[in-house]
Amino acid sequence: MSGSDLRVVLVGWGAIGHRVAALLAQRGAAVRIVAVAVRDAGAARQGLPDGAKLITTPEGLAGVDADLLVEAAGRGSVAPWARAGLARGWDVAISSTSALTDADVLAELTELARTHRAKLHIPPGALGGIDALSAASRLGLSAVRHEVVKPPLAWRGTQAETLCDLGKLTTAFTFFEGTARQAADSYPQNANVAVISAMAGLGLDCTTVALIADPSAGLNTHRIQASGDFGNLTLVLENRPLATNPKSSEMTALSLVRFIENQASPLAL
Repeated sequence: MSGSDLRVVLVGWGAIGHRVAALLAQRGAAVRIVAVAVRDAGAARQGLPDGAKLITTPEGLAGVDADLLVEAAGRGSVAPWARAGLARGWDVAISSTSALTDADVLAELTELARTHRAKLHIPPGALGGIDALSAASRLGLSAVRHEVVKPPLAWRGTQAETLCDLGKLTTAFTFFEGTARQAADSYPQNANVAVISAMAGLGLDCTTVALIADPSAGLNTHRIQASGDFGNLTLVLENRPLATNPKSSEMTALSLVRFIENQASPLAL
């Protein structure tokens, strides 16, 4: 690693954070993870980046020199860590986008970024084609619908368990249909992507989201349909779930790796 490596603070050492760090190291990215934020510094952890400082609170960022803070720790971590990173003039990337359903949090973080001349980034996560949806919104969108289809196991531990018997489904069951704000607020671990497609398009309150448990599904599927003055758009992604967390997709980690590498490279794609 050289002195010109992008210095990254990684908030969270769960399935996504661990996978992102491993892929960056495997690919030899010009990135140095200078700190990893966790809830319990005393817990045993495997694969921590060499030389990374282990911290448990935003106050632990004092004395850390970084360029970018990447959050991958869950909804409750977004506001305090993003606030601390932006206040230091660092760019901040948010993975747990369900936190942005709180309009006050979004407004505060946006203003902090403006004040400190930093950037608040929303990587596309498990989605693709968000650049096209965002571009189409510049001319005007009339409708956006986002369907999230996952195996029943992926919805365990959520409100879906009170709406159907996940273990006995024999056909696909739509247990939620509403706005992106409602979906991400009620299913923050599974429906973060609803915030991304909504912010790229019609907004949190005008984007329709359907959440579906399908016993025949082997992959996590996203179907986005949009129409407007630009024409019509249909996106379908079938993502492998993370081996260590079926609620998330491998693509979520890969999206963060791509984003971080783009920040470190003179050529961004």
